[in-house]
Amino acid sequence: MKIPLGANAAHLCVDMQRLFSSAGPWPLAWMEPVLPKVVKLVERAPSRTIFTRFLTPQSADDMPGQWRAYYCKWSNVTRERLDSRLLDLMPELGRHAPPAPVFDKLVYSAFASPELRKFLRRGSIDTLIVSGSETDVCVLSSILAAIDHGYRIVMARDAVCSSSDASHDAIIDLFHRRFDVQVEVAEVAEILEAWRPG
Repeated sequence: MKIPLGANAAHLCVDMQRLFSSAGPWPLAWMEPVLPKVVKLVERAPSRTIFTRFLTPQSADDMPGQWRAYYCKWSNVTRERLDSRLLDLMPELGRHAPPAPVFDKLVYSAFASPELRKFLRRGSIDTLIVSGSETDVCVLSSILAAIDHGYRIVMARDAVCSSSDASHDAIIDLFHRRFDVQVEVAEVAEILEAWRPG
């Protein structure tokens, strides 16, 4: 890490839910292998961790535009059909909330939640360490939104996962090639060495 991570840094853990585990309808093969790395980041500073959850609608008709078409295709994950417990954080993470807050969203980006933006401002947070799922969907969308808001971003390369190895690798490459000024990509071990929450 070029610059140490200090008291104004927080860990944004995106959508590490049972929905995307081997027990859910959208399983990510890499979720369980990366989970211990995510846990290490959380355990460094549970009170400086922020969780998000991707919530599905009650029915496809509750969503606008192409989201309606999306949930017509994936009707099995609407809440009228889904076991609601699958929306929970992975148990290894959920035990840290609280003190970590949880922000729910119905779309990809964590920044769709106005409450998250208020929380970050109140905490004078200017740096986000990002982990979670999926690298090429909600993590990507959240990082791009965070860039737009001017945050320093550190993506934990070994604490993000996707359903597609090719897309995951492409996003890591994209950050190295196109966003190298705005996104730092580092291993969890490097981040933990640099992060002193105070």
